[in-house]
Amino acid sequence: MDSSSTQGSNQTGIDADTWPNVIGEARSVADALPDLLVEASHVASSIIAGWHGRRRAGPGESFWQFRPFNMGEPAKRIDWRRSARDDHLYVREREWEAAHTVWLWADLSPSMVFRSRLAGVAKRDRAIVLMLALADMLAETGERIGLPGLTRAFSDRRAAERLADALTHLSKPIAYPDTTAVQRFADVVLVSDFLDPIEEVAAWVARVASTGARGHLVQVLDPIEETFPFDGRVEFTDPEKGFRLTAGRAEKWREDYRNRLEAHRAEIRDIARRAGWTYVLHHTDRPASEPLLVLHSALSGALDVLPKGGI
Repeated sequence: MDSSSTQGSNQTGIDADTWPNVIGEARSVADALPDLLVEASHVASSIIAGWHGRRRAGPGESFWQFRPFNMGEPAKRIDWRRSARDDHLYVREREWEAAHTVWLWADLSPSMVFRSRLAGVAKRDRAIVLMLALADMLAETGERIGLPGLTRAFSDRRAAERLADALTHLSKPIAYPDTTAVQRFADVVLVSDFLDPIEEVAAWVARVASTGARGHLVQVLDPIEETFPFDGRVEFTDPEKGFRLTAGRAEKWREDYRNRLEAHRAEIRDIARRAGWTYVLHHTDRPASEPLLVLHSALSGALDVLPKGGI
């Protein structure tokens, strides 16, 4: 389309021919969940072999391993039946069973329905897949999982299915969940495009951080939101508030737009850094397994240095 023509789009860029199709194809969350649940299961299965969880010695009932007795330990720790088999003394260790609570949330606000021609999936659908796949992985290690403000925290091998079922009863799609149930030492994972005013992001992070919980922000963007490949006269529409903005020559806005987006992203990254949280950048034209691997490391306490710009 040349510079003299008119293109209709949402705030992040869809042309007039594409936008109505995207709206028409955008199924409700309830309609989309069965397919997204299957996709999430496949994604989780592809990387679950590398998920080792938090197994370590500690108070609990489940046997973990025998280890040699160390001089200076209390004699009551010796397992005499195992030690009787040879000339060495052994201690029976039990697996640490203090299950951890991880609250998960996917932003379901209208801006997340966006999908451009550069990506095969909407931001909302990718966010739900990431959330459900992570639930699958966490369920394998016996962690307690929940949707803040929507479910209690629970431990169940069918956690992803239970979360998906709970989402079908969500009365109104919201960006940021209620934090009332979040307590100290829990983890909170929020998957969103974070295109809201920076003050709203900062306020939500502050509320969660004040509970003593640790957070993980996953910013999901469509690749066209990075490139701004528009030329000529373009009308942009805010999908949440309906505001319209017309650019006479959109290509002249490209550099300023990119700079503003990078500044916004840097502010979110800085908010996460100041809170001691994880920040991950993910684009919908990339595999869902990439942010999951980073979250795995962060939740396992193995991510000492956070990626500067995400992945």
